[in-house]
Amino acid sequence: MKFLLLTFVGVVHLLSLSSGKTIYKNDISQRTFQEIKEEIASYGDVAKAIINLAVYGKAQNRSYERLALLVDTVGPRPSGSKSLEKAIQIMYQNLQEDGLENVHLEPVKIPHWERGEESAVMLEPRIHKMAILGLGSSIGTPPEGITAEVLVVTSFEELQRRAPEARGKIVVYNQPYVNYSKTVQYRVQGSVEAAKVGAVASLIRSVASFSIYSPHTGIQEYQDGVPKIPTACITVEDAEMMSRMASRGNRIVIQLKMGAKNYPDADSFNTVAEIIGSKYPEQVVLVSGHLDSWDVGQGAMDDGGGAFISWEALSLIKDLGLRPKRTLRLVLWTAEEQGGIGAFQYYQLHKANISNYSLVMESDLGTFLPSGLQFTGSEKARTIVEEVMSLLQPVNITQVFRAGEGTDINFWIQAGVPEFPSGLCVCDCQLTWTDLVMDDPQFLLGKSW
Repeated sequence: MKFLLLTFVGVVHLLSLSSGKTIYKNDISQRTFQEIKEEIASYGDVAKAIINLAVYGKAQNRSYERLALLVDTVGPRPSGSKSLEKAIQIMYQNLQEDGLENVHLEPVKIPHWERGEESAVMLEPRIHKMAILGLGSSIGTPPEGITAEVLVVTSFEELQRRAPEARGKIVVYNQPYVNYSKTVQYRVQGSVEAAKVGAVASLIRSVASFSIYSPHTGIQEYQDGVPKIPTACITVEDAEMMSRMASRGNRIVIQLKMGAKNYPDADSFNTVAEIIGSKYPEQVVLVSGHLDSWDVGQGAMDDGGGAFISWEALSLIKDLGLRPKRTLRLVLWTAEEQGGIGAFQYYQLHKANISNYSLVMESDLGTFLPSGLQFTGSEKARTIVEEVMSLLQPVNITQVFRAGEGTDINFWIQAGVPEFPSGLCVCDCQLTWTDLVMDDPQFLLGKSW
C-alpha cells in the first residue's frame, strides 16, 4: 500500500495569513503569490523526507499491515454490531500505543440493522434461484415470503408511466449504469418510488459498471407517509435477463424471502486522535475515514483503507518529529454506511466552532493508484493548492481535481461554510490519495516545523 499511504498534502488555509486577512484584495496582497510560491517550494526537502519515509523507509507497507491485522481479527463491521465496537476499541488502543495525543472516543447513537436469511427464486417462466443482497434498513418479508408477478422498468419515469401495472407486483429496476452518483438513486429511492405506485417489493439492479454475478448492498431510505416494502439488490445479469423476458411478453413470478430486522439504535463512538498544533492549537485540520463496513465483506476497501491511510497521515508526521502549527485531527467515523450517522452527530457537536476548522478531508472511494487530490474551494485557493501539490512531483501525484465531497464531510459543505480564506476548505482524497502528509498549508507560510 506504499503508494496509497501518502495522504493529505497540506492544502488547508493558504488563503489566510495568521492575521486572518485575505491574501487577495484588489490584486494587492500582504504577500504576493510569487512569495507564497517560493515559500512552498522551500519545503521540497520536507516533502521528500515524508515521501522517503512512506515509500522507501520503515513506514513502507505499514498501513497495509495494520489494516490486514484488523480485518483478519475482526472481519465485517456493520453498524450496531459487536464486531464494530470491538474494532473501535482496538483502534482506540492502537492510536494510544502509536503515541498520538488526545486519543478519545466520542459517543454517538447509530442504527442497528441485521439482514437475516434471504432468498429470491424465479418461479415463472422457469425455476431460477437468484443471488440477492438486502439493502440496509429494509424491512423483512412475512415468514412465508412474498410471491408476486414482476414489473420490469428501466427508470423512474417508466415506472410512473406504467403505474397502473405496478400495484401488487414486485418492481424490478433494470436501470442502465451511467455513473455511481446518478445511478445510485435507484438503490436509495427505489423502494419508495415502487411503494408509491402500490408495489409489494422492489429489486434493484446492482449499481455497478461490471458484474460477475455479484449483487451489491448499500443503504436505502424510506420516506414518511409512504408504505415500507422489502427491497434488495440483484445482479446485473438477472436484471438484464428479466428485462429480455419481459420484452418477449413472458410472465415473470418471483418468491422473495427476507429476514431483515431493524433494532433500536445502538451505542457507538467516533474515534479521535490528534497531533496538537504548536501555535494555533484551537484550529483544526481534520483527516478521516470510516471504520464501519457492510456485513458481506471484511471492509478492507470500504473503508478500511481510507481509515488506515488517515491514521498513517498522523503517524508519518509524528515519526519525523514534525509539529504543525494547527492541530491535525484524525476522526474514524462510525455508521457511515447508514448515511454518515456518526459524522452528522460529530458535526452537530462541533459546528459551534466551525470557524476553527481550516480543512476537512475524507478518503472513501477505495485505495487505488493515486494521481492527485480532489478539492473544493475558490479559484484563488486552487492556485495555491496546485503549488502545494507540485511538491509531490517525485512520485508523480500532482493533479488537483474538482468537486471534493464525501458522505462524512458533506455536512460541512451543506452548512454553507465560506470558502477560503475565512472559512472551510473541503477535500476528498477518495480516489486520488497522495503519498505525502503535511498540515494545512499555513505551515508553509509560517515555517512552523
